[in-house]
Amino acid sequence: MIRLLLVDDQIIIRQGLKNLLESKSDLQVVGDAENGQLAIEAVEALYGTPLQPDVVLMDVRMPIMDGVAATRLLCQRFPEIQVLVLTTFDDDEYVSQAMRHGAKGYLLKHTPLEELAIAIRSVHQGYTHMGPGLFEKALTTPHISNPIHSAIPSELAELSPREKEVLRLIAMGLSNREIAHTLYISERTVRNHVTSILGQLQLRDRTQAALLASTFLSYLEI
Repeated sequence: MIRLLLVDDQIIIRQGLKNLLESKSDLQVVGDAENGQLAIEAVEALYGTPLQPDVVLMDVRMPIMDGVAATRLLCQRFPEIQVLVLTTFDDDEYVSQAMRHGAKGYLLKHTPLEELAIAIRSVHQGYTHMGPGLFEKALTTPHISNPIHSAIPSELAELSPREKEVLRLIAMGLSNREIAHTLYISERTVRNHVTSILGQLQLRDRTQAALLASTFLSYLEI
């Protein structure tokens, strides 16, 4: 059984999601919250009990504490609890920030039940899940800050020239095989570089690496 916490400022959405999700025999809604602060309090109350949530379905635009801040706190304090963001197309900057803070994926709010259930099961197992077209949109959406004028993280600056090349190609959406072909190296070498990059940047997976790299793409292209 996968236990879920629903976080959205609209009660009708929370009720609708609860009714839909509990039609699946392996999904159980153990609580809900109308903003990020109440979500943190709910997790604290349920943590260590049989109703501790496995996955939090997180809206991003909410009063008092938005989903980005709540995701950051949840992932820092409760890393075993996965966050799946439910969003709309105009929430791109919020979603990018949530992913950088540790969210394991995101979907549009009108995603069909079957796909939503698959996404929940996927992030529960530790995988990253994004709805169709959303990964590409995240990479091509301009960020609020100008990458050229943003401070380069020291961890990023310390990557080797080859690791920066690999990271830039990850941001472009290339697979390990395509990166190997582009750089005339083996796939095994690419995998080693990817592992090293994730470790140095303290990222969970290549999706987070791609989102970070897209912010500093101008630096990586130098």
